[in-house]
Amino acid sequence: MPNLTVHHLQIGQGERIPFLLEELNIPYSIQLYKRDPLLSPPELKAKHPMGASPVLEDATTDPSNPVMLAESNAIADYIIHKYGNGRLAVPPSHPNYADYVYWFHYSNGSLQPGLFRRALTRGMASGEEDPRLVFTDKRTNGYIAHVNNRLLATNAYLAGDEFTAADVMMVWCFTTMRKFEPIDLTEYEGIMAWLKRCTAREAYQRAMKKSDPDLDLEAGISAKGPPMVGMFAKAYGPKK
Repeated sequence: MPNLTVHHLQIGQGERIPFLLEELNIPYSIQLYKRDPLLSPPELKAKHPMGASPVLEDATTDPSNPVMLAESNAIADYIIHKYGNGRLAVPPSHPNYADYVYWFHYSNGSLQPGLFRRALTRGMASGEEDPRLVFTDKRTNGYIAHVNNRLLATNAYLAGDEFTAADVMMVWCFTTMRKFEPIDLTEYEGIMAWLKRCTAREAYQRAMKKSDPDLDLEAGISAKGPPMVGMFAKAYGPKK
């Protein structure tokens, strides 16, 4: 029986890991941390040199010297192949293997960095017409449109007809992450329909009750999105 603990900084991308574990029906415990005031508190920083969330603690083999693993994609790969028998991944023999690998890494490799760059650029910009913000906004909207076009094409999930870990990794970018960088999804029909499919899953509902029980999940999947985190909105939110 796996002995896993997820260390999760609330209102953060660590929610992906409980979502994955719930989908795979793998037992785990979860340790929650509040932001202090915005980033990780000292207790979480002490768990891993990166000082960020999520962190997976695996005490299955050696409780006195557990594996401490960070990075969402690395943790997801580790869980899927060590304890999940490859479920929610797509094997190399599958026709959609390349699609799976691409979209599994797209959220952290392209979309999420792009969203944070836009937020940081807005914080430095003189206004909405600042060339730096105009360029970053155009590029970021391209990242979002790319996801939307893929979902319109599949009319299902990112890797094709089946729900996979690529979807697990992407959901947070269009739900909770919008509390840091707003995205109006009104014109993105593919993403909106996909979000409803993913967040209606029992595993997602269970995971969010454990990881962030105070979050308004309906606001998270709405077209306009949830309200921004106050401190982040003040520093990086859209100029009024």
